[in-house]
Formats: sequence, C-alpha cells, structure tokens
Amino acid sequence: MVDVVDPYAPATAALIEALGAAAVLLDAQGVAQALSPAMRALIPALERGQSLTLVLRDPDLIDAIEQVSRRGGRRVIELVERVPVERTFRIHIAALTGGVWRNPVVLTFEDLSELRVTERMRVDFVANASHELRTPLASLLGFVETLQGPARNDTGARDRFLTIMREQGLRMARLVDDLLSLSRIELRAHLAPDTPVDLSAISREIVDSLTLMARERKVTLRLETPSQPVQVAGDRDELLRLMENLVENAIKYGREGGAVAIDVVEGASEASVSVRDDGPGIPPEHLPRLTERFYRVDTAASREAGGTGLGLAIVKHIVLRHRGRLTIESEYGKGAVFKAILPRLGAMVRNPS
Repeated sequence: MVDVVDPYAPATAALIEALGAAAVLLDAQGVAQALSPAMRALIPALERGQSLTLVLRDPDLIDAIEQVSRRGGRRVIELVERVPVERTFRIHIAALTGGVWRNPVVLTFEDLSELRVTERMRVDFVANASHELRTPLASLLGFVETLQGPARNDTGARDRFLTIMREQGLRMARLVDDLLSLSRIELRAHLAPDTPVDLSAISREIVDSLTLMARERKVTLRLETPSQPVQVAGDRDELLRLMENLVENAIKYGREGGAVAIDVVEGASEASVSVRDDGPGIPPEHLPRLTERFYRVDTAASREAGGTGLGLAIVKHIVLRHRGRLTIESEYGKGAVFKAILPRLGAMVRNPS
C-alpha cells in the first residue's frame, strides 16, 4: 500500500523543533524529519534526513518503533548505552496519524543517567563505606572507653591514645572527602567538559605542592613539559585532583630515596601526562583491578600510608568524564607507569550514538 501524505507534517515538525524536551519526529520509513534542540545536544550524530536505526542500533528500540509505527498507540522503553560512558534513557514512542499501513512516530527521551548513578552510589556507599569506617570507629570508641576507665588518670596513655585517635579521625575525614569527590565526578560523567586547561601548568602546580612530601620520603620529582602550553578540554579542579592522586601515589608507594618522573606530551589530537616511579612495581594479577573502588594491592601498606582505596577510582572516572583513556604498565620489581591520555582542545570526540 501507498502511504497517505500527512497534511499536518509541517506543523508537527515545527512543534517538535520548538520543544524544550529531547524529541525527534520519524516518518513512516523511520527517517528523522525534525529534531528539537535538546535532541541535537543529546545525540549529536543524529541529523535531519537520517535514519534513526543508523545511529541507535538497539534491537529493542528498533522493534518498539516498528510495532508502534505499524499498530499505532504508544510504548515506553529504557535504553542503556555503554560507550563511551554509560547512559540510561527512558524513551516514549507515540504514533501519529497519516499512514495507511505505517504511521510516523514521535520519540521523546528522558536522560536517567544521573538518577541511576545516584542509586548505584547509594548502594556502594552502604556496602563499602560502612565497611571502611567500621575499623577506625571501633578504635575511637575503644580508646574513649579506655580513657574514661582504666587510663582516666594516666597522662602518658592519654597523650598516646589521643594521637592515635586523631590519626583515625583524619583517616575517616579523608575517606568521606574521597567519597564525595567520586560522587560529584560520577554525577557529571555524561557531561564532557570543554574549558581550556593547560596540562603543563597543572603538572607544575602539583609538583610544587607535593615537593615537601617528596622531600620527606627523599624522593626526587622530575617534570618534563613542552615549552608551549598544552591545552586540553577539561575541568581544571578535576585535572588537578587527577595529577595530585597520581603523583602522590608514586611518592607514597614508590621507592624511598627514588625518583618520580612526570612527562607531559602533546600530539595532534591528544595530549598525555605520565607518572613513573622506580618502586617495587605491581604484580600482573592486580593490574586489571587497580581502579576498582577500595581495591588495594597491599591493604596494610595502603592504610599505613593514609590511603583510602579510592584514589585510582577517582582518577579513572575523571579520565572517563574527559573522554580519555588511562593506561597502567608495570613490571614487578621495576616500578610502574600511569598515563592519562586526554583529547586536545577542539578535538573532543563526540558521542557516536
């Protein structure tokens, strides 16, 4: 059968393009005829005159559009994208009149990414943070009971216990701070930053701020950067945190009396910063799990050094938000190299979906 031309198509297209929500109008063949500004921002790869199935290839979505186009009515489905970052959409599909055997359809998209991330963060916090907080809390309570009882009048014990209690309190404060930082980064993971940031300047700032820590460990910091600024599309505060975590880890877990090398390299479309230490290295079986939350190669050493088990997880999520890559190389006994590779300013890779 031949489709009947919809006399209201121009008005419908104009309405779609005026909407504040993310919406797209598909004709009977599934070709985009109108997109709202929010839709263009949400899925930049989709253009007018292009088939939606060339951009969103999810079988459930394609099947739902087909059913609504043929039978009329409306459907609501959820679509989860995994690449380049995980995003979740609730999609409303509604048929319009006009076709004899197939109808044009309108799709509206709700971005549920922040909601889903918040739900996961709440579960993770209960499961992991409560476990991490239990030990220092138990120590604090035990020392308080001792100071209220047997050591009430023991000045030496009181001073010693108060020192330990302060360390445990600082450990909990660091843990809460890292959890909040990770939460903020994850909530904005689907929003790629686009502010000009000089990677060389950030590296110099972090090296200057960590010189005292390196001196206490007798570690030499060596920084190599190009003579000109190396600008990436980024969030300055997050990139400062990324550099701080990488360099601080290299100082803490590298060889005492050794050296940490920081290299900033610029390319045509990407720039990278690598942090190399000459410490004991990382056994190969641990490498795939290093960026997991609360994962530690040596739990006792990490806690003794003041680590929370969240530093590399924060680094990974910052790199992902910047649409970059994190590589980790290590040969056991010969140190480790952590490299963050980020898009140059103006070369940010758009979401292909």
